[in-house]
Amino acid sequence: MRATRIVLTAAVLAAASVCAGAPAQAAACGGYVGLTFDDGPSSGKTPALLNALRQNGLRATMFNEGQYAAAYPAQVRAQVSAGMWVGNHSYTHPHLTQQSQAQVDSEISRTQQAIAAAGGGTPRLFRPPYGETNGTVQAVEAKYGLRQIIWDVDSQDWNGASVDAIVAANGRLQNGQIILMHEWPANTLTAIPRIAQNLASRGLCAGMISPSTGRAVAPG
Repeated sequence: MRATRIVLTAAVLAAASVCAGAPAQAAACGGYVGLTFDDGPSSGKTPALLNALRQNGLRATMFNEGQYAAAYPAQVRAQVSAGMWVGNHSYTHPHLTQQSQAQVDSEISRTQQAIAAAGGGTPRLFRPPYGETNGTVQAVEAKYGLRQIIWDVDSQDWNGASVDAIVAANGRLQNGQIILMHEWPANTLTAIPRIAQNLASRGLCAGMISPSTGRAVAPG
């Protein structure tokens, strides 16, 4: 009987452990943030960035330039295969607010086509270069069913920010917020493991950016 009681007790404890673990896993993501990387893809930087993100359990939105999506279609497919989301970042990265509506339309429409042709799907998110926007840009975005995405936190990686500074910038993210990063700075690549650790320590997960609200949400 004693042996039976021990076996039953062990079974009860095991079941309790499983039950206790389920809420803990569910609660692991207390919120979601949007990690974004602009200016890709490229044959030199994209593979290393995707490897680092995958190895650290992170997903991100890649705002691709159309000219590079057309030049490196295999890297667009690699982004999708790695579980990333692909957005539109114009074709040649101009100052759109200084262009005519026809020019803006060309920049956005050609990028939609280039990304789709490369296997990245039809983008639903658009990030204007330099974060510059106006009524003309917004009207063209609406024409193509795009949600404009700026950012809440600028990592300053484009401006030579150190690894520590990039990690600290990510540390300021709160639930639903979005950070601007780029795929080309070496310091950004180096910062990724620490970014993942910081988010996990705060109960935050890397989520998708909702085309409906423009905020970071649980991956759908």
